[in-house]
Amino acid sequence: MSAPGSPAAERTPWLAYGCLAGSMALVGSYVGLSRTLVAALPIFLLAWLRFGIAAVAMVGWVRRQPGEPALSPHDRKLLFWESFLGNFLFSICMLFGVAATSAVAAGVVMAAIPAAVALMSWAFMGERIGLRVGGGIACAVAGIGWLALERSGTHGAAAGTAPGQEPLWGYALLLGAVLCEAAYVVIGKRLTAQVSPRRISSLINLWGLALVTPLGAWQAWHFDFSQVQVGTWLLLLFYALAASVVTVWLWMQGLRSVPAPRAGVFSVMLPVAATAVGVVFLGESLGAAQLGALSLALVGLLLATWPTGGARDQRRDRGR
Repeated sequence: MSAPGSPAAERTPWLAYGCLAGSMALVGSYVGLSRTLVAALPIFLLAWLRFGIAAVAMVGWVRRQPGEPALSPHDRKLLFWESFLGNFLFSICMLFGVAATSAVAAGVVMAAIPAAVALMSWAFMGERIGLRVGGGIACAVAGIGWLALERSGTHGAAAGTAPGQEPLWGYALLLGAVLCEAAYVVIGKRLTAQVSPRRISSLINLWGLALVTPLGAWQAWHFDFSQVQVGTWLLLLFYALAASVVTVWLWMQGLRSVPAPRAGVFSVMLPVAATAVGVVFLGESLGAAQLGALSLALVGLLLATWPTGGARDQRRDRGR
């Protein structure tokens, strides 16, 4: 029989891992499919409809459940920043960024999320950045730089974009989305210690709805809804439920059992899913430069976040 605390006695939280992987795969899929939505709907209106649909779907999750502690002032601040960075700014940066570049480009840039999580964990949670993490960050940055310098437009270019004309600001916005998602991971880890995943999901969605309402309502006033096809509405429904309900709940559920730096490794599912959607469903091609940049970024995220194992690491993880 293994002694308590020994590596053999540790149980791998497979359910939590499944939640994290499923969450990031869904995020990647709607990052890719969002190119279709931004072609049919103005971006702020799209975000407003997303948060509105999700608010209706999660209306029963807002109230505090029996036995759940009341929100402290600190929890309320964290919920606001979780929504402002992880919902509102992430959506705006991602939607504008993918509209200016491509789903494949978004997949490559999003591969930097685990490296960004490692940096934020060091800055705000006192995590050390060793040689492996530093090397992983360098690989992720090199992958993004390679893609941004390539910008050939012949491999995965945005529709209607002339070769060589994909704007650098599009890549900058995608990088901003990476930083927002990393903040979402770090803040979410703190929140799950006090608030249930369902209530976190509903409250940060309400904040997102409040933040985007002025801009969304302004665009709705000038928009002709009759031109939107039925297929687009169905895709919007999937986007709203996946982005605001399912992915958030799955991620928060997984974070309850997995430390933030280790959870970051499951972000590998995001760029893979986004790239796959771009290639399979949107007709984008994956050229040698994009494939090399994506591979380099994926090597970087695995190098930065893959657990080394052993009793020492497991004891450290339990202490977080």
